[in-house]
Amino acid sequence: MLRTVLARATVVAGVAAVTTLALAGPASAHVTVNPNSATQGGYTKVAFRVPNEKDTANTTAVEINLPADTPIASVSLKPLPGWSATTVKSKLATPIKKHDTEITEAVTKITWTAADANSQIKPGQFQEFEVSLGPLPATNQIVFKSLQTYSDGDIVRWIDVPAAGQEEPEHPAPVLKLAAGNGDPHAAAAAAPAAATSGHDGEADGTNWLGLAGLGLGLAGLVAGLLAYRRAGQRA
Repeated sequence: MLRTVLARATVVAGVAAVTTLALAGPASAHVTVNPNSATQGGYTKVAFRVPNEKDTANTTAVEINLPADTPIASVSLKPLPGWSATTVKSKLATPIKKHDTEITEAVTKITWTAADANSQIKPGQFQEFEVSLGPLPATNQIVFKSLQTYSDGDIVRWIDVPAAGQEEPEHPAPVLKLAAGNGDPHAAAAAAPAAATSGHDGEADGTNWLGLAGLGLGLAGLVAGLLAYRRAGQRA
């Protein structure tokens, strides 16, 4: 009887652990922008976090698209050893101003390419691609539709736009939420580091609640096993 009870408790705990891993896996495989919030009119530094979600192929290239309808005048890339970066500029339908200068074209695409196999993102690894952006447009959010290329020729398109009140799509695009600013881009830029330190990106939020859910399932399995063991002891 005792062996049967312990076996059942082990099965329950095992199921809880497997469920936790199954839920947490997909959440951590998304391409995200971190931090995921900034201030309109200000400058910010973000990192596009790209994990490898395959077991048999490496990530060889990453493409990030910036929307032309909400252009950003200044886009600067931080050099990343082992990766080359190229940008594409597009003519703007409506010019924008930066420090009293009229800007007629802006960066609308950034592509990072691994120099060799040693630099590629391997299974179980991730890489971050850092970009400085500003002044940020007067819009609620910026959607960065992204493409992830693998060494086996597969291309994962992270282009689905998450909708409020609906389930997260299978391949969500990275989204940078923008809060209304006070009209002073320098003040907004000063607030950006605080947001980067204290804010949580979408990936972290998803992983946190999934981890808590898994912990709850594990505790429930442990309690069930102890109660069964106690009843078995009373009958004995």
